Amino acid sequence: MDVNLRQIRSFVVVAQAGSFTRAAELLHLAQPTLTVQIRRLEETLEVKLFDRNTRSVELTRVGRELLPVFQRMIRDLDAVVVDTRDIAAKRRGIVRIAALPSVAAGALPEAIKSFRELQPGTSFVLKDVIANRVLDLVRSEEVDLGIMGGSVTGHDVDALLEVRDRMHVVFPAKHPIGGIRKVTIDDLMKYPLVLMDPATSVRAVVDSAFLTAGHIAQPTCEATYMMTAIAMVRAGLGITILPGSAREIGAEPDLRSRQIDVADFSRAITIIKKAGRTLPPISEAFGDHLAKSIGAQPLFARR
Repeated sequence: MDVNLRQIRSFVVVAQAGSFTRAAELLHLAQPTLTVQIRRLEETLEVKLFDRNTRSVELTRVGRELLPVFQRMIRDLDAVVVDTRDIAAKRRGIVRIAALPSVAAGALPEAIKSFRELQPGTSFVLKDVIANRVLDLVRSEEVDLGIMGGSVTGHDVDALLEVRDRMHVVFPAKHPIGGIRKVTIDDLMKYPLVLMDPATSVRAVVDSAFLTAGHIAQPTCEATYMMTAIAMVRAGLGITILPGSAREIGAEPDLRSRQIDVADFSRAITIIKKAGRTLPPISEAFGDHLAKSIGAQPLFARR
């Protein structure tokens, strides 16, 4: 016979109340039922826990030694139950997200801030990585939610929401391209290009748009991080192409940006999760909050 939680809780209450009658009232049990539970606990442990007579109930020496152990077990278990109920009620928990650097540094912090105002018990773990890494982290379940560039393919990932992010050309304030009313690929081809690394979702959009127009994008320089590309433009090495959601576009007062007037020059920004997996309640709530934020206002900047 195994020791069960009801027996342990009954023992603790009897010890604290000093009376079987009072303990039965506190536990909402009939006194004979309580007596049976204590007897079975003693039989299982093969020790006597109480010295009883018609006037008093006192712990034996073994009972006194076991009391703090059982009290701690009850406290810990009660705490786990409360924590679990808080998690189920979306009052607390950890949201793990992998996101493109442009989103992680741009729109996502505001969404996290507004969510924490509603659910202050929420913590966040944010990994800012390139698109392929976002997909890998979601597939391996190292994160609950992913925010990646491009549309989702494959049956192992679910797309929760997709929006479009237009591309912008970024250039020095007095650059000739600033005088062009509608920027096309032919315009871009006239100047040295600072492009993102081929592994990024931004570069995939650029290469695809150039190929569709019958050209191959030939970069003068390549950069992994958008801020590096911005620094290269500032140094006069060329112009660059970045998504409108990128905060880096407005980071330099001497640089300007303009939306590229080519339909193919946009990328999908997709919120994803692992297919067939139930999200933690708090992550599900944040996913809904993020989707509503995107739907309620332009989450990705349009310059």
